[in-house]
Amino acid sequence: MSALAVTADDIAAAAVRLNGHVRRTPVLRSDAIDAIAGRRVLVKAECLQITGSFKARGGWSAISSLSPEARAKGVIAYSSGNHAQGVARAARDLGAPAVIVMPADAPAAKIAGTRALGAEVVHYDRATESREDIGAALAAERGLTLVKPYDDPLVIAGQGTVGLDLAEQLEVDRADVLVCCGGGGLTSGIALALERLDGLRVRPVEPEGFDDVTRSLADGVIRSNERISGGLCDAIITPQPGELTFPIMHALCGPGVVVTEDEALRAMALAFAHLKIVLEPGGAVSLAAALFHGDALEGDTVVTVVSGGNVDPATFARALETLPPPDPVGGTR
Repeated sequence: MSALAVTADDIAAAAVRLNGHVRRTPVLRSDAIDAIAGRRVLVKAECLQITGSFKARGGWSAISSLSPEARAKGVIAYSSGNHAQGVARAARDLGAPAVIVMPADAPAAKIAGTRALGAEVVHYDRATESREDIGAALAAERGLTLVKPYDDPLVIAGQGTVGLDLAEQLEVDRADVLVCCGGGGLTSGIALALERLDGLRVRPVEPEGFDDVTRSLADGVIRSNERISGGLCDAIITPQPGELTFPIMHALCGPGVVVTEDEALRAMALAFAHLKIVLEPGGAVSLAAALFHGDALEGDTVVTVVSGGNVDPATFARALETLPPPDPVGGTR
């Protein structure tokens, strides 16, 4: 394990820095959700995290580790929205200027949320421009510290604190732990945090058409997606797994699960109806796997980490349209 970029000790250290600055989100369940899934489903609700997603953890972990001099110069990040808000919030509270490079087609709610947290937003066209090149150029020009969205040891360690929460909150010895997965920061961090608990197997979940991690784990080498934009699950659309995250996932994770966008929308609606939480599509794919891909899972209990709830109203309305009409005595059919 020493060859990996992050260790369990790094996650424990991140937890100390995060103490009092992020929420310990609850684990929820519902009889109705269990009935649909055909097993008990425990839902770690990171949609209730500060800034609306788990990214608040990684942002704080990274920026709180900077020297006072580096903080004074500022930070830069690239993100479609959730990492943007996590970094912007941490930078604001820690006194660091923040520049966020965001795709022009990012959800309006995420762009507005990032600006509201005091960050400067720089747009780019993800079909024709490289966010990495833009970020590197701005970092060099202004002396900013780059906080990567997932391929950064401090960010991975921060995301891994979700796993530390789970280790204390769960009262199960054996379960698949389904995690919404883009570049793999959350998945790899949770896998490291739960490594010593042999019965809890972390499994990445991705949307159809953007299943680079699933294919990479199956093949044992990093695979890329043909498309880098256009999917409904914007929060977890990445070109390929990270150079730091993939070795961790390859060493510690079970096979990936791939869900459709329609399944993600249905999971959003069911989470709202039965758990009373709001999810975005990319933050709902883990629940979609639990609800609609039971044949790929093992055991009578499954844990899902629903990773974010920063959704535009139009997309949320589209999800709610998938709910069946109320039955004559109330509830839904």
